[in-house]
Amino acid sequence: MAALPSLRQLRYFVAIAQELNFTRAAEVCFVGQSTLSAGLKELEDGLGIRLVERDRQNVAITPIGLEILERAKTILASSQDLVEYADAAGKPMAGTIRLGVIPTIAPFLLPNVMPDIRTRFPSLKIALREDLTANLLTRLAEHQLDFILIALPYETSGLLVKELFDDEFWLVAREDDPALKGKEIYLPAKMAERLLLLEEGHCLREHTLQACKRSDIRKADGMEATSLLTLLQMVDSGMGIALLPEMAVRGGLLNGTSLEARPLAPPAPKRVIALVARSSTAHIEEFQAFSDCIQERFKKGAKSSRGAVKGLRKD
Repeated sequence: MAALPSLRQLRYFVAIAQELNFTRAAEVCFVGQSTLSAGLKELEDGLGIRLVERDRQNVAITPIGLEILERAKTILASSQDLVEYADAAGKPMAGTIRLGVIPTIAPFLLPNVMPDIRTRFPSLKIALREDLTANLLTRLAEHQLDFILIALPYETSGLLVKELFDDEFWLVAREDDPALKGKEIYLPAKMAERLLLLEEGHCLREHTLQACKRSDIRKADGMEATSLLTLLQMVDSGMGIALLPEMAVRGGLLNGTSLEARPLAPPAPKRVIALVARSSTAHIEEFQAFSDCIQERFKKGAKSSRGAVKGLRKD
């Protein structure tokens, strides 16, 4: 039977896999290179498998090493959760929570939610990171983040997921665009072909494709937007139309443009805003408090903003 690895050995292996350089990995772990190499050898000998291949120029992780790597990251994250759980047990709602948020949520939700959280929990500090969904999930798994705010549908199996509220998509176009004519707005195939998209990696792109149930939405002369602001500039210049989340429309994203937004006819396509954490998180009380604050703020904001949105047209 293989010997049980130590957390130290696993930490050395993960550092080597991330750096692909023994010198830099040793620096990350604050040990000498000989100590790092000895720890890796102990791990390989104990498991009875080769995890790393290296010569004078290159370091590579073996195929079985890549499988072990993912399990090693999970074990290290769970062990850190255990320590944090014990530390937080006597002082809940204190310390620092590392929160990741996707770019199509952060500027529209956080300015309304963060003041509430600071008022309710003055001893709790929030460290924010904005990034794409895939990157946030990786950082969450590797214990670099505690919670992430993302939009579903997205693969979140094995994680703690709290669905907060629905965010419907609205059609955005120039004021004189035929797409805005009519009492109700639909997305027939002819109109879908005019939709502009964010570039690969943004979950809003996939949500737009799912909303149209089409994978052949054309790109405007091969162009894709890198951000919501760029997407609006493309629409404003007459290159096409776009679907935007309602929270972005109500958040004033259309201010200063000649664009208008209208909700789509029911059943309107939507995304689901969710708070996500590791299932082993030590911050379950904070997780629930964050969820409650966001849901309460959303309900208040939705109620107070009815009929008061710049760029919104009602027929």
